[in-house]
Amino acid sequence: MNTTETQHDTTHFGYRQVPLGEKARLVRGVFDSVAGKYDLMNDLMSLGIHRLWKRITLSRTGLRPGMRALDLAGGTGDLSSGMLHQVGRTGLVVLSDINAEMLTRGRDRLINEGASQEAQSALVNAEAIPFADNSFDAVTISFGLRNVTDKDKALSEMLRVLKPGGRALVLEFSKPRHDLTQKIYDLYSFKALPLMGKLVAKDEASYQYLAESIRMHPDQDTLKDMMENAGFVNCDYLNMSDGIVALHWGFKA
Repeated sequence: MNTTETQHDTTHFGYRQVPLGEKARLVRGVFDSVAGKYDLMNDLMSLGIHRLWKRITLSRTGLRPGMRALDLAGGTGDLSSGMLHQVGRTGLVVLSDINAEMLTRGRDRLINEGASQEAQSALVNAEAIPFADNSFDAVTISFGLRNVTDKDKALSEMLRVLKPGGRALVLEFSKPRHDLTQKIYDLYSFKALPLMGKLVAKDEASYQYLAESIRMHPDQDTLKDMMENAGFVNCDYLNMSDGIVALHWGFKA
């Protein structure tokens, strides 16, 4: 799959080509619209399996008490909540998102779960992370990289803020490994998802965008190459649900 922009001044928003500067605003609009039903729709769309994907991701953070983690595009805080348990009271997890509405919901969740000084939140664009070099032991991004305009820049930023030996984890929809899975997945994505969005979230268009954005995202080997090109070492990935989702990781030397 081609990971470069088709033109110098445009990028894809789903299957549409839009000006480079417009994509972030359009993505924010999508998540402003779906924030209220985001967790419910995740459970419905994945039949709850997204929770298993995230548990597997958490099992690979390498975090221990006292460590520091950054959760990019953290949304309603699923990974941040899990990482808070891993770093304990002496550690730190920063929940971040480019969308203020999603960030508010995630921050409220962490507060309700009893997080205090070890949890912080920040409005962050993954292409320009506002933290110093070598700040975190782990950086995660879950179902968010496909929405980033310049993925290569985001990966470079993730590497920059990691401490030497730290790891990045990218959990994202990917390319099914078998033709039958792909056919079933396509039918589900372009028929069932928009219908669920219309009936539950009252927003068919945003879930149409979701299906399209997944198809425009780099496949497993392409994303691995992108991480290596950004400077990560020992990169690899784990296919889950026959490649519908993949977890990629890489380390800072």
